[in-house]
Amino acid sequence: MKLSIARNELNDALQTVSSAISPNSPQQALKGILLEAADSSIVITGSDADISIRKTIPATEDNRLQIESEGSILIDSSWMTQICRKIDSDTITIDNIDGTLTLFSGKSAEFRINGMNPADYPNIDFSEPASSMTIRSDVLAQIIDQTKFAASVKETRPVLTGVNFRLSAGTLICTGTDSYRLAKKTIPFSSDSDFNITIPGKTLDKVKSNLLSAGSEEIRFAIDTRKAQFRIENVILQSRLLDGIYPDTDRLIPTEFAHTLKINRTDLIRALDRSMFMKSDNMIINRLDCSENGVKLSNRSQEVGEFDEDLFCSFTGADLCISFSANYLADAAKSLQCDEIELRFPGPMKPFLLVDPQDETVLHLVLPVRTYN
Repeated sequence: MKLSIARNELNDALQTVSSAISPNSPQQALKGILLEAADSSIVITGSDADISIRKTIPATEDNRLQIESEGSILIDSSWMTQICRKIDSDTITIDNIDGTLTLFSGKSAEFRINGMNPADYPNIDFSEPASSMTIRSDVLAQIIDQTKFAASVKETRPVLTGVNFRLSAGTLICTGTDSYRLAKKTIPFSSDSDFNITIPGKTLDKVKSNLLSAGSEEIRFAIDTRKAQFRIENVILQSRLLDGIYPDTDRLIPTEFAHTLKINRTDLIRALDRSMFMKSDNMIINRLDCSENGVKLSNRSQEVGEFDEDLFCSFTGADLCISFSANYLADAAKSLQCDEIELRFPGPMKPFLLVDPQDETVLHLVLPVRTYN
């Protein structure tokens, strides 16, 4: 195999596919980037067995891709990306000299790199699943921003480390939860198929950073019982789905509320942030004392001291005292895109909601914390 290509074009592609690679993979071949040259294009692949990314680069005048001979190479991802960044030329030439030995050359700099056998790379099926649809990029970005943060980071219940996508009767419901908080986004969605799948949270991170930043207005989304696939322009990102039955979270969401607090979103975030260093047993637990005389946010820590702040807000209902994780409430508030938010409380020691009163498609649920002060 021998080819030349614009360095910046190759560098962009390597950065995209290498984000799927784990340097700690037990399978040596998966630590590498597979580059295949055929006809008038090259295909670059990176994978950690769970997430796989493939980018195709067709020859154009702008990218200066010229293929002298076809073939494939498999090079450690960190070596290839560093070479592409540091080589002294706007055009890079790649020449497979003998077996796994590959020459990367610029103006005067040359790298001879010992690669791996491309035949050892696993055969990844990038065929598009039968059930496919398109979704607006900005809508998918909103779904990720407003749900993924609530997914669990612990592997004790693997299915909770992802976001559940459930399409039924023309409504797409996306839910993330770690059992202590919940984020839910509901949007109308036109599709011929219904489904109930859970996509790993780390996959959605890759989708947002690698695909949604490309500027395309729509992204193609396809699924089957084993994988989810996202396509945009010449890039394919696919991931395995999480096994297991996602819990029925709808029954956890209260529908009747005895107390309501309305507050400026930025003011709430800043007030919570001011108390973040006040920890007890490595937890940040805040308390709201609400009455007709006003609303006070407080925090107590034996190690640090005390924090109190009167909030400028509107509260309706009987007197209420409730404690909660400051981090959870701050994360939920930051994910919304409104000026004023509502906290809706069914009562003491019951899960409460944080919502945008102008956008009922998204809601956040936070479980209270029992305290003894």
